[in-house]
Amino acid sequence: MRYIYIIVLILISQTGKAQEKEWTLEECMQYAVENSLEKRKQEAQNTIYHQNYLEAIGRLLPSINANTNANFNFGRGLDSETNTYTDVNSFSNNYNLYSSLILFDGLTSITRVRLQRVNKLMGRQQLEAVKDLIAYETMECFFNVLYSTELVRLAEAQLEESTETLKQITRMAELGVKSYPDVAEISAQEAENNYNLTRQKNILAIAVIKLKEKMNFPIEDVLHVSDSATTPLIVKSQDTAISIFEQSRLFIPKAVAAESKLKSQKLAYKSAKGVLFPTLSVDGGYNTNFSRYMDGSNYSSFNEQFRNKVGRYVGFTLSIPIFNGFSRSAQVRRGKAEVVMAQAERDKTLRTLHSEIEQAVADMNGEADQYYQAKKQVDAMDIAHQVNQRKYIEGLINALDLHITANRLLQARAEELNSKLRFQLKHKLVEYYKGEPFIIINE
Repeated sequence: MRYIYIIVLILISQTGKAQEKEWTLEECMQYAVENSLEKRKQEAQNTIYHQNYLEAIGRLLPSINANTNANFNFGRGLDSETNTYTDVNSFSNNYNLYSSLILFDGLTSITRVRLQRVNKLMGRQQLEAVKDLIAYETMECFFNVLYSTELVRLAEAQLEESTETLKQITRMAELGVKSYPDVAEISAQEAENNYNLTRQKNILAIAVIKLKEKMNFPIEDVLHVSDSATTPLIVKSQDTAISIFEQSRLFIPKAVAAESKLKSQKLAYKSAKGVLFPTLSVDGGYNTNFSRYMDGSNYSSFNEQFRNKVGRYVGFTLSIPIFNGFSRSAQVRRGKAEVVMAQAERDKTLRTLHSEIEQAVADMNGEADQYYQAKKQVDAMDIAHQVNQRKYIEGLINALDLHITANRLLQARAEELNSKLRFQLKHKLVEYYKGEPFIIINE
């Protein structure tokens, strides 16, 4: 009995694992962002920004280097101790430790640090913009799947209704109440509804494929979605597009990134102008060496020579740019042109953002109106279709009239569903422009 109990528990656990997970909108967006290839590329770019920042800081610090070399001299050579020429073969070993520090370079190095710090900030903003775009595109695909799923359900209900009508008309024809042409007409309607169901299932399959592609979801795995989110109250927005824009331009990642890009180009232009100034640097070093003849004669020990031959030096270098083939002046002019380009790109981004907000608000309000009109149309079409069903049974209308009202009811329900889902999509977009993120990324 104990073993049977264990087997039953194992079977229950396996059955639970076999049940397919239903993905919510938030889970789909979270998965899409975490597994996005575009996000991975931007993160790699941000790593480059960080390394450029460290490199710029390093240019403000003194450089320290060391080297050593070993020389074998055969025949005539210079004696390192007497500084005279000799014909004895010798060996020498030199050691050098030296450092260099730029004292002034037209503030180019300091400006470069500020530039790379701005680039790091811009990289984070660009990453947030990528995440937001991925989340929104995933949300669009998710709502398309929900829409297609509901259309399949409506098509199934229409097919079921036509099948029941066909059974009823067939029995009535057998009793002589209806004619067989009526049976053929309803049978043709059932075939048409069956075809529509097959078509809607194919559209749903394509919508799921697009959602999986946007999520970078495994191709071989099954993806089921669930509409478990709370539907917002379908009302028009009282906010104007300009009021939303004035706030959103301060925190929407792509707008802030465009501002950072302009600031970065201005700093790059300032850094480019710094190369026209002289550069002053200081150098210092420490060197020593060891040498010996290779004929077996006596020589001072390595430690003694290493201490006695120590040399130190300090020097200053002033480099004044006079002419470099127009490279420096071209760099300055190029930097100025890039500032103009960045400013134009910033203005274009802000103008596009305003248009997107204006369109989102208009779409949201328009979908609210369409939803309530579609809802009224569905109620009216539903009553009309029920009446026509009774009329058809009583022989007051033909099968074609019944088929027309059934299709009009299906179309009205599809339009109501489409307006409802599109309102949810645009509502989330408007709330995003007002400061509410699409999703909180847990990283």
